[in-house]
Amino acid sequence: MNEPAPLWAACLLAARKTRGWSQRDLARELARVSDKPLPEVDSLIRRIRGHETGEHRPDAFYTRLYCAAFDVAEDQLFGTTTTPVPALALPSLAPDADLYERITRAIEQPRRVDLATVQWLEHCLAEHRRVEDTIGSRPLLSIVHAQLSTVADLARGARGQLADRAVAVLAQYAQFIAWMCHDSRQHAAALAWYDRSHAWAVEAGDACLASTTLNMRAHQAWSLGDAPRCVRLAEASRWQDGRTTPGVQGMAAQMAGRGHAQLGEANAARTRLAEAEDLIRAAAERPEDEPPWMYFYDEGWFLMQRGLAELELGDGRRATDYLERGLSTLPEHYRRDKAWFGACLARAQLIQGDAEAATAIALDVAWDAMTVNAYAVAELKRIARGLTGAGAQALSSTLQSSSAAK
Repeated sequence: MNEPAPLWAACLLAARKTRGWSQRDLARELARVSDKPLPEVDSLIRRIRGHETGEHRPDAFYTRLYCAAFDVAEDQLFGTTTTPVPALALPSLAPDADLYERITRAIEQPRRVDLATVQWLEHCLAEHRRVEDTIGSRPLLSIVHAQLSTVADLARGARGQLADRAVAVLAQYAQFIAWMCHDSRQHAAALAWYDRSHAWAVEAGDACLASTTLNMRAHQAWSLGDAPRCVRLAEASRWQDGRTTPGVQGMAAQMAGRGHAQLGEANAARTRLAEAEDLIRAAAERPEDEPPWMYFYDEGWFLMQRGLAELELGDGRRATDYLERGLSTLPEHYRRDKAWFGACLARAQLIQGDAEAATAIALDVAWDAMTVNAYAVAELKRIARGLTGAGAQALSSTLQSSSAAK
């Protein structure tokens, strides 16, 4: 496994991604703000790539250029002093003077951690979760790793009821890192972090998170084609039923349904999915009771899960209906999910024999797939192999050019 990029490199990459710029876009912007000639665009892109991977740190000249291009101060862009804890340069994460002092004091002396500091860490994690929906996992892994190190120190210093809450935050950070490792195809690391998250969730007495970590392991098993383990883990995540919310229970039920679908067990799959649908409707009546990491889970998202199950069962018509309805509810900033479910919709169309529709949908999501979703890229390559003639050539060419441009 490659070593994570330095924190400053991760912040630099995230600044570009949050603006939706390619490396070529950034190269042109650097040239625009520079007061002296810069190398050719292709050469500049290679330099940017070296900076974003952490291979080379920008010198003073390029540091100034990046700050001018992104219109942010150096400490914000490179994550040096904006907050006591490394974070993206997001206005919503800038603590006021009193909170800044509280956080700094707690970091210096963890036994002085207080509720306001733990609440800020919870808010920080929530904001980074939402940014990850747009820019993907790669820019955030180093940043969140650095945050977790601080949270771990604070959790050791917390006492009483605050200790449970601090350990629960620690478990949430581990779960988010596990998800990002999975999303980056670092499967062994993801499994280790899910296990760590589950242990901390149990220690904190957080039944919802303990259940969720097992369910996310079920998702990982499904992604790797291990349907029996997917079903076992999804059912194990329901051992906490009665202490968890309807939304958490519904997520587990739909995951079991997808596992059964992958096994070709249509009746079991649709029974579990019908159960999940009832639970999700119950959750929608009291969304404030659901844990913060369930922010994305609604009826539209569930429709797309049903689409995935029907895709596994080979029913292109049903899969297309569910996926189209679900995608119509998905906000634009969910770029990673739009790429994945869009690629699945393209395959559903291909199963139905509509190569033209499959090609059009695949081409529409190709850029986002290449930018933020490696699983969607694999799905698009699979679709390209299933197409013939001009459609296959157009999709293959787009994937190659998107890879070069990003």
